[in-house]
Amino acid sequence: MSAPLHIRHSHSRGFSAGFVVKLVLMALVNAFGLFGILSAWAAGSWGILAFLLIALIVADLVYFLPTRRVLPAKYLYPGLIFLLVFQIFVVLYTAATAFTNYGDGHNSTKEAAINQLTRTYEQRVEGGREYSVRVLSNNGELALATTQDEQVLVGTQDQPLSAAGDAQVTDGVIAEVPGYDLLDYGQVTAAYEEVMDLRVPVSEDAADGVLRTDDGRTAYAYTPSLVYDEQTDAMVANDGTVYPNNGEGSFVSPAGEELRPGWRVFVGLQNFAAIFNPEILGGPFVSVTLWTFVFAILSVALTFFLGLLLAILFNDKNLKFRTVYRAIIFLPYAFPAFLSILIWAGLLNADFGYINQVLLGGANIPWLDNPWLARASLLMVNLWLGFPYMFLVTTGALQSIPSELYESAEMDGAGAAQRFRSITLPMLMVAVGPLLIASFAMNFNNFNVIYLLTGGGPQNLESTTGVGATDILISFVYKIAFAGGTNDYGVASALSILIFIMVALVSALTFRRSKAFEEIN
Repeated sequence: MSAPLHIRHSHSRGFSAGFVVKLVLMALVNAFGLFGILSAWAAGSWGILAFLLIALIVADLVYFLPTRRVLPAKYLYPGLIFLLVFQIFVVLYTAATAFTNYGDGHNSTKEAAINQLTRTYEQRVEGGREYSVRVLSNNGELALATTQDEQVLVGTQDQPLSAAGDAQVTDGVIAEVPGYDLLDYGQVTAAYEEVMDLRVPVSEDAADGVLRTDDGRTAYAYTPSLVYDEQTDAMVANDGTVYPNNGEGSFVSPAGEELRPGWRVFVGLQNFAAIFNPEILGGPFVSVTLWTFVFAILSVALTFFLGLLLAILFNDKNLKFRTVYRAIIFLPYAFPAFLSILIWAGLLNADFGYINQVLLGGANIPWLDNPWLARASLLMVNLWLGFPYMFLVTTGALQSIPSELYESAEMDGAGAAQRFRSITLPMLMVAVGPLLIASFAMNFNNFNVIYLLTGGGPQNLESTTGVGATDILISFVYKIAFAGGTNDYGVASALSILIFIMVALVSALTFRRSKAFEEIN
């Protein structure tokens, strides 16, 4: 028996609406995907292009293939993409950078370095005149136009100045050049970097130099004082000084003078060797690593035992207003951590801080200026920030322990200390052990509290790395990569890999040990 006509029509309309929605979503997904692919193509990022292409094809198969077999993949695919982009790619890129000399002065290709050196080391042509110019554009290619003997001359990066037929000049200003668009001041400003890089040969004779403009209105002729010799793979100066390629991403003269910028090259284990070399980073690396472990272990231990102590105290059902007490204890955790750290930095200020001036009656205690006091202050502030979290975790774990266990132990004559040692602590470790490992990993890389409270200081003035008494490995990496004079991203990446290995090993060993305890209990 066939279905009523109005029901068939309803099903038909519903199917059509769903099909249209699916078609629109497919069009949007593919439009965004193609936009990313074309952008990668334009930038020459072939690795990103291949990834986006594969990701788009898989997305079409997972979400728009008419089969129920791929239903689980619809939920897993977004998480997998984020994992690849924000975790695996970051780790792989950091690892690759760790084996290069990437840093300030070595952040591009050899070809780009040669072009930059040629353009940087330029000198004005002696006796050269000032050229009044206009910036032109032809399908994105920039050119310069100037007048000479009432004739308009136009030149590009590859073509020297030559006469432009039918060009018009109004009141001494170039008004029109056939085949070109004249850029106004706003357009020149928008393309400022391209205009600054533009070099137009004055003539076929290289001795006449090239025109260079800094404002899009006036230009002067320059000749390079450095020329690249492809046969010897060296830069040659006007005075005859030769800067050969040293094989490490730089042109260096026999006297040791290095031209900047250089370029990125593979250096093998050189960055790791520098970290362990006592004459380079070995000394600071050992001291910072030791303090990092001490800081992470003490931070976890202090916050855990203080939180546990308060949780045990407020777990007593006979205690009045315990809900209010719990809410008060939770307040430091609810307040934004970075604001708390900045407030503590003000409170601990040696000259104007509330602690010295009010609580200690005008004492001048260098809380953040003395190495040992600064470390103690860090642990104290981190304790303030972390114990409410441990209090919440251990409170929940305590309430999950059966009361019958305590009653049986009490009947057997076990005291409070023995009940804590034999029942409370082992069962707590099973529940909160993974959280303690995660807390250790977080404090091992706790950049915020170091940077905001002490900045890694007090700084060791004898150190060339800028390392301070309270620097941990992650803040040490930050100073090498961003706050130093060289911005050595290669060494910073090598340190990051070592940090990853340390945290992974400690976490793996602790997890293995905690599982052993769980089996015993």
